Amino acid sequence: MRAFDYDIDFKTTDFRERPDLYAIGRGEQGVLSVEPYKSEILPNWRFKDPETATESSEKIWAQFQEYLKQGDFVGADMARKFIQMGYTRARRYANHKGGKKYDGPVPDDKKGVSGAHGRKELPRQPEDPVKAEAARIFKVKWDEAKLDPVYIKLKAEFIEKYGR
Repeated sequence: MRAFDYDIDFKTTDFRERPDLYAIGRGEQGVLSVEPYKSEILPNWRFKDPETATESSEKIWAQFQEYLKQGDFVGADMARKFIQMGYTRARRYANHKGGKKYDGPVPDDKKGVSGAHGRKELPRQPEDPVKAEAARIFKVKWDEAKLDPVYIKLKAEFIEKYGR
């Protein structure tokens, strides 16, 4: 799978009109860049506690289902990425008070790219059960999204058409 292209002008590119420019990438790549989906999904993305995570994951799940119904793979994949990010961010906060996982700032040449970038991971703290439960709620939806037969079909068609 091709890496996500961060050289695209995300301020002016409408990925609904130009799905050919979208790359699935790895993990959550592009989740906070790809428009108009970011603006449609981000207002629903919250994970501070189980109640909030439940409401958020259900709203984003509904968006995921609507994008699938419309045959919009990019929208569905972006909704899947937001659900995945709900899990990963809640897990980060469950393991690291304040959400800070790595020591030091991100080097300028690595901004916008995920990972530690040579920084040391801070020690885990006792698990926050509230954030852990919020993560579990998102994980259930993330697993459902990855296994959704319509999503799988649209993903295969997208890769066949665009090669990524």
